[in-house]
Amino acid sequence: MHFIEPFFRWRGEYIASEDAKSPFFGRIYSEFEFEQRIYNYLIHPQWDHFGSATLYTKILYADYDSQSCVLEFIGEWNDAIENDIMTLKNNVLNPLMEKGIKHFVLIFENVLNFHYSDDCYYEEWFEDVEDGWIAAINIHDHVAKELHRIQIDSYVAMGGELDEMEWRTFKPQHFVQKVHELVTRRLN
Repeated sequence: MHFIEPFFRWRGEYIASEDAKSPFFGRIYSEFEFEQRIYNYLIHPQWDHFGSATLYTKILYADYDSQSCVLEFIGEWNDAIENDIMTLKNNVLNPLMEKGIKHFVLIFENVLNFHYSDDCYYEEWFEDVEDGWIAAINIHDHVAKELHRIQIDSYVAMGGELDEMEWRTFKPQHFVQKVHELVTRRLN
């Protein structure tokens, strides 16, 4: 797992540690010291710890004018034991929403498992974005089944074209616009 880096080709457009509005502003990263772990597996030092023992994130892009951001995740999303959604909401999502973000794109391709508890924080997040939206991209089938089981898809757009996106080929603003078009089409 230590070879899986957060996507880095958009660093010319955005760097969370250099964004004063980011919850990760001022973070300093090592390229050589691997200290963070998911269970017994070291992960790349560029991932951001937000309080979960099994899930890490990276804000790949934030645009406060379009009120949009893209977050990539790695690990096991565990609401049953760790209540990862509460930790994520309190430590990352709420600070972003306070700065005006209301369109969230979640890259799920490195989320290897999902353990659910209930949907209260997802419902709260959905209500907090008001006229915004939340979309999950490239979810593994077994993870999608668990998300559907407790009807997270009532709050997060997922599946269909969102699970077949070659998102790395886009510029970040074009990627967000493409997701916006897909989500808006579904909502209408």
